Formats: sequence, C-alpha cells, structure tokens
Amino acid sequence: MSAPGFAQQLPPRRRFETGAWVSGLAYDRAGRVLGVAGGDGRVWCIDVTNDAPPSPPEPAHKGVALSIVENPSGDGFISGGDDGRLLRHGDTARELEFFKGGWLERLAAHAKTATLAVAAGKEIIVHGAGGRRVLGPHPSTVADIDFSPDGSRLVAAHYGGVTIHVLKPADAAPRSLQWKGSHVAVRYSPDSRFIATGTQDNALHVWRLATGRDMQMSGYPVKVKQLAWSHDSRFLFGTATSLFTGWSFAGKGPEGKPPIQFGDEGAGIMTAIAGHPADSFIAAGFDTGEVQLGDSKTRRSAVIKLAGDGQVSALAWSPGGWSLAVGTDQGVVEMIDLRR
Repeated sequence: MSAPGFAQQLPPRRRFETGAWVSGLAYDRAGRVLGVAGGDGRVWCIDVTNDAPPSPPEPAHKGVALSIVENPSGDGFISGGDDGRLLRHGDTARELEFFKGGWLERLAAHAKTATLAVAAGKEIIVHGAGGRRVLGPHPSTVADIDFSPDGSRLVAAHYGGVTIHVLKPADAAPRSLQWKGSHVAVRYSPDSRFIATGTQDNALHVWRLATGRDMQMSGYPVKVKQLAWSHDSRFLFGTATSLFTGWSFAGKGPEGKPPIQFGDEGAGIMTAIAGHPADSFIAAGFDTGEVQLGDSKTRRSAVIKLAGDGQVSALAWSPGGWSLAVGTDQGVVEMIDLRR
C-alpha cells in the first residue's frame, strides 16, 4: 500500500531519523518523553510535546545500546549496552552498574513497586525497595525476563523452560516450569494466570500457573521473538506470522482449537508486536516496515504506517495508549497519534 491518497488517510505522526538501528523504545511514566536506544550507542530522550527536530546526543554506550525501559523509581530511563554498562538517563547519564563482558539486552521495570531487573549472563540483578539482589544462576543465559502484573514475582526464560522468582518474601524458593529447548521470549498474562514463551523451535509454549499444566502451539515459520497478550488476557499473539494470529484463553483455553486470524495479506512477516495497555488493540510491525493496528474484539485491522524505512525493530505504547512509537532497523522513529 503506497498510493499517495492512502497515505493522506493515515493518522498524524511525528518522524525523525537517528541514523542507526533502533534497538528499543519506551515512554516515561508521564508519557511526555520517548526514550530511544540506538545501535550506535546513543540514547535519545525526545520531548513529545516539542515538534522541533531533536539534536543528536553523544553516545552513552561505547558499543550498542541494546535495551531501554522507563526508570521505575523516578523520571527518565534505564539503558543497557553491549559494553556491560547499566545507565540511568535524566539530565545526564549516570552509571548504575558495570558488568565486565556483559551483554545487557533484557531489562524489566515495574513502576508500582519501583523495581528494576537486568539479565546479565545466567543471573538477574534486581534493584528495589529491599536493595540489590542477585537471582540465579539459571541453567543457561537468561534470554528474557518479565514481572508479574503485581510485581511480586519475576520470571526468567532460559534453556529448558522458565524460573519464577518470588520477590516477596525474599527467602521463598523459586518455581521451575520445564519444557525442552530454548525459550527466547516470556510474558505474564495480565490476569497472572498464565506464562507464555516463544521458543527456538518456532512455537509458543504456555503454562497454566494454578495447575502447572502446559500446552504447545507450533507451526510458525521462524522462531517467535516477541509476544503480546490482549489487555483482558483473552488472546495471546506472537510475531513470526504474516497475519494477526491469536490463541484464545477464554474457557478451557486453546487446546484443540484453531487460532483466530485477521489482518491484511502482503505486509511481510511480523517482527514486532505490542498489546494496547487498556483496550483490545494489538500493534504489529513487519519486516517490510509496514505497521498494522489490529482489534482482537472485532477481528479487523488497519494500516497505520506504510511499508518502507527498513524492518520494524521496536514498538512502544504511551501510557494510556494514545500514541504508538515505531522504530526501524534503518534508524527511523515515528510517534503515531491515535487519539482521533
């Protein structure tokens, strides 16, 4: 879809170019600043209320800025890099920790409990109200982490399954949920009833936490690197498809049932996905650069960014979900206003 007439119907947006692969996006808690992590080590803090072109910051990391999250205990952002540095970004950048040889690709922040977690090799380091805590070692390098919705638990994905750490009380034993192979992405459902992973074997794996019973959804053409639940926990979506593909967890769950599918054919393969924080919308970015907004309730979708600018590498919703930030591997960032 590239007709000029169609482009004029797209939602309004602000666009700028960073000059390097966009590895991560995050809005601050107020939704006034967008943090952008870049492949050249720069971390941009963009005032979303100011339409003036942003000035490039000096590189904060000596290599690649791999990850970024909102600062859970105040203003600004936290970033991790392949230089092993964990940085806090406010008026200036300040080093929180240094991990020699570290590759800080996975961060997680929980605002209500003011807790930050960073995966470093086989361990996870947690900064919270109780101070600094080290979780692990795990059976392999931690591939992804996620807080439970209430922040009382932290789950780690690794080879052979996931490990659930109880953060309060701190002396509680972790819980292990096992399944063969490498698990590369993990997400709690918003109702805390399920944990889902994307696996190296081109599949989704889900555990029902009350019973430990698990289920496997396979047949994806490539490995599923990102997951998104609908806000009501009814549907689970993953990347690696050409259409929105949602598994229903209503009633007895998806076992023996086909997924729902909707969307526009021809956009390519989905490379990024993000669920709206408060509504039934799911945003999906594709390897062609196109972005679609799907609705799990009506099972319809709309194109909100045309193809081009490289592969979509990151998506982030603003608090409240009025704006969607899109980043590509060619360094393009768009903030799409969806209020109309």
